[in-house]
This record gives sequence, structure tokens and C-alpha cells, in this order.
Amino acid sequence: MSAQNVIRVLEGRWKLVILFQLFGSNVRRFSELEKAIPGVSQKMLIQQLRQLEADGVVARIVHPQVPPKVEYHLTEWGQSLCPVLDKLLSWAEAAPADVRDRLIESDRSAANTQG
Repeated sequence: MSAQNVIRVLEGRWKLVILFQLFGSNVRRFSELEKAIPGVSQKMLIQQLRQLEADGVVARIVHPQVPPKVEYHLTEWGQSLCPVLDKLLSWAEAAPADVRDRLIESDRSAANTQG
């Protein structure tokens, strides 16, 4: 698999955020993901989850009940991303203070604009 294919699987504004929410063995209901990811629209969350599911990174469980209960979790292959995600967090935490501050401020500005 080429780097371009790997990037395609992970590209998208919300995919990494979703993966971090499912990090480890977390099983999350759709509504939990929606609440845990401020700023994502329901339509976009569905789209990103479907793409991750189609790529074999996330699995979807539909429980036959009323109201419907849908849960998501990382597949075994998706779980193998956990060490990579952990390294990514370590890399971000090691950023120079001015870079971290700028990123945090940018994130706050974006959140204030959306909400």
C-alpha cells in the first residue's frame, strides 16, 4: 500500500478525531461520538464513519431494538493504529511551546466561531 493510499484512509477533517474517540477498546454509540466531537455535523460524522467502515478500520454494530442502537469500535486492523495514534499524541506534546500555544489558540478560535 502506498503512502497516498494510507493518507486517503485517514484524510478528512474528523477521521483522526473519531479514531481517538475509539482509541483502545472503546465502543461508542453514535450519539456519544456526536457529543464527544463538538463541531461535527451529524451528516459529516455519518459520512466519515461510513468511509472508515468501508476501509475496514471501524466496525458498526446495529442492535435490533427500538429506538435503534448503533455502536462503533475499531476493527482488529484499526486497533493496530493505536500505537501510531499514541506516538502522534507524544509527537504533538513534544511540540515547542509557541507552536502548541498557537495551535491551542487556533482551536479555541475555531470553536468560538462554530458555537
